[in-house]
Amino acid sequence: MAQKDKAVAGLTKGIEGLFKKNKVTYVKGFGKLASPSEVSVDLIDGGSTVVKGKNIIIATGSDVKSLPGITIDEKKVVSSTGALCLSEIPKKLVVIGAGYIGLEMGSVWNRLGSEVTVVEFAPDIVPSMDGEVRKQFQRMLEKQKFKFMLKTKVVGCDTSGDGVKLTLEPAAGGDQTILEADVVLVSAGRTPFTSGIGLETIGVETDKAGRILVDKRFMTNVKGVYAIGDAIPGPMLAHKAEEDGVACVEFIAGKEGHVDYDTVPGVVYTHPEVASVGKTEEQVKALGIAYRVGKFPLLANSRAKAIDDAEGLVKVVAEKETDKILGVHIMAPNAGEIIHEAVLALQYGASSEDVARTCHAHPTVSEALKEACLQTFSKAIHI
Repeated sequence: MAQKDKAVAGLTKGIEGLFKKNKVTYVKGFGKLASPSEVSVDLIDGGSTVVKGKNIIIATGSDVKSLPGITIDEKKVVSSTGALCLSEIPKKLVVIGAGYIGLEMGSVWNRLGSEVTVVEFAPDIVPSMDGEVRKQFQRMLEKQKFKFMLKTKVVGCDTSGDGVKLTLEPAAGGDQTILEADVVLVSAGRTPFTSGIGLETIGVETDKAGRILVDKRFMTNVKGVYAIGDAIPGPMLAHKAEEDGVACVEFIAGKEGHVDYDTVPGVVYTHPEVASVGKTEEQVKALGIAYRVGKFPLLANSRAKAIDDAEGLVKVVAEKETDKILGVHIMAPNAGEIIHEAVLALQYGASSEDVARTCHAHPTVSEALKEACLQTFSKAIHI
């Protein structure tokens, strides 16, 4: 916890330092749109001010999606924010929602000694993941003593005693059961933080989910008002928001901006990590594209064996006729680092043979990607 607090303090101070270096005025408070060129701010230190500008970018991000009947107090019933600030390791942790964040937080506390049970309404964990990788991932988490209750919904939450008592029932309806926990993490997704910021005051349009609607230049229906990141449609990822921000400012400056949403990588920061970019096998199949799949198990990778961390695989999906890589899915230690080679390959329209014929240092876990590409267009050497 001390290390986490130190890292957060250092990183946020670093951003403040960049503000100073680039002559950015930093106003601390809650802002609301007063007009298409004015933001009124209730200052943290009291009082208020109005900030004026020719262009306004809304980058308010997202908030935790709440569940009916469950009140988050950030002590016994926590969001991902509270899950990062627990004062002691909970003996029993229940995670509601088997998406990226729930599994990441569950993985952290599981490794620190908590008994973790994940309750998920859907029939699968991480629905956006490639099906084959997802099955291996779930098996691996179960090996780490994760318990999964899929097709299950939470209908009640009692915090009156020492711990928390959750009332569960099957998603399709049926008999209710009680599940007890010391701490419950609500991780049922995120929702755009767009209410209470004055959108209706100036007439900015949103969709039913509260996402701000923008054009290809990130401008809303109100001239001079732009929006980026989790506040607009698209994957709710920090690195996607960063790309949005850069492209948006480039457009405002009269230059060209571009974000390729087909090559935004996704990483689940569990152990091992799961990283992916491009299309899953299911998506390629649904599009009716003839394809090839190449896989390589980490058990056959010397670095993974040497560090005694050889659970996982690399899976490559490529177009059959052209051998163009369509998707890469990795479950491995540091998969989030290895994935960028695949992102670059997709960005440049590389074939699996291109990657397979590129020299990879030995011993590295990255060699598993080379071997999976070899297996896609021809045959891997080490299996």
